[in-house]
Amino acid sequence: MAQLAQFTTSVDTVVSRMRALDAGLEARDGIAVFNRVYLTVTEEVDRHIDRGEFADPRAAITLDVRFAERYLTAVDAVADGRRPPACWRPLFQLRRHPGVRPVQFALAGINAHIGHDLALAVVDACRTLDCEPCALEDEFDRVGELLGSLEERIRDELTPGPDLFRIADPLAHLLGSWSLERARDAAWSAARALWALRALPDLAGEFAERLDAAVGLAGRMLLTPLPHPSAAPVT
Repeated sequence: MAQLAQFTTSVDTVVSRMRALDAGLEARDGIAVFNRVYLTVTEEVDRHIDRGEFADPRAAITLDVRFAERYLTAVDAVADGRRPPACWRPLFQLRRHPGVRPVQFALAGINAHIGHDLALAVVDACRTLDCEPCALEDEFDRVGELLGSLEERIRDELTPGPDLFRIADPLAHLLGSWSLERARDAAWSAARALWALRALPDLAGEFAERLDAAVGLAGRMLLTPLPHPSAAPVT
């Protein structure tokens, strides 16, 4: 797997950590649902890096690792009894709620990771590589394309079948209210804004805090508990 010697964390390490999490969590746990999705994405990105499909492998690895570290830091915070960022709190709080479907857990995690973590990871990567965000735009877009190609598969695998369409109408409404493409575009704009504000740490901190809260609110809505598919419809 791809890695850079100067990193304290490699792609190998983050993949190993996600695999360990997968092995240690119940399959229905909301964190486990998202972790499986993210592990698939990370392994896919790594394969593309190894095949030479990124013009700048060093930049791609840096962004990939810094991105994963944001999620793993949230996991560590909860394990240590500390509060994770606001964007992650709904998923950790509702991870075992019986009224939340697996696809909701997956999208709530993707919302937190793309909507908040990705912007900060771009800034982290720029600091690591001593470059401007524009230098990472190709890698950002390529990772986004891979995420987009997997999103449809995720929705298909985790969404109830056509026979449950009628009672899944609220779920269809929730799934239609969030867009990966819009979240990616917003993350890129937020990354550029945070980079432009780096000389004004108080303002940058306030911007990041508001972003965190807004993404957390969206995540809470995505995790709205729904009637169980086996429940009789109301007539």
